Amino acid sequence: MTTGTVKETHTPSVGTWVIDRAHSDLKIIARHLMVTKVRGTFDELSGTIVVAEDPTQSTVEVVAKAATVMTGTADRDNHLRSPDFLDAENHPEIVFKSTKLTPKNDRWILSGDLTVRGVTRPVTFALTFDGEAVDPFGNTKAAFTAVGEVDREQWGLTWNVPLEGGGVLVSKTLRVEFDVQAVLQS
Repeated sequence: MTTGTVKETHTPSVGTWVIDRAHSDLKIIARHLMVTKVRGTFDELSGTIVVAEDPTQSTVEVVAKAATVMTGTADRDNHLRSPDFLDAENHPEIVFKSTKLTPKNDRWILSGDLTVRGVTRPVTFALTFDGEAVDPFGNTKAAFTAVGEVDREQWGLTWNVPLEGGGVLVSKTLRVEFDVQAVLQS
């Protein structure tokens, strides 16, 4: 493959891929006051994707540092790091480990275990392989997008405030979006 070319396939090359932190992010989206969306990201994201000859045997592990959550508001970020939410001091990592990868049309269903605050629960994400390319420095890179929803209360994230007109301050359901670029290890 020549530099700058894109590989056109439905699966990445077989091998071990390491998440490129500078070109990857994990977004969490919650409803605030039942109407607006608040987006948070984690500044420190790492992980490994092992692509097997049989793609259904591939594995994914992603780790986010809980203390690096950022929403653009310092008071809210500190509250998210507190025991009311992530309890980052006692539970410094949020970890996803895949358990199954299943093809579905032109996408995949990525199933796995998500650990937050020391609690592990099964989750599923719609996974898309976005393509593979060689950067100007000769590194083979692949891009992936995974999207899903989780009920934050399953991990003990139950803090909330009831609203006078009905509903709650922070939605129970969170949208989770991974946008990952990974580098093939030689």
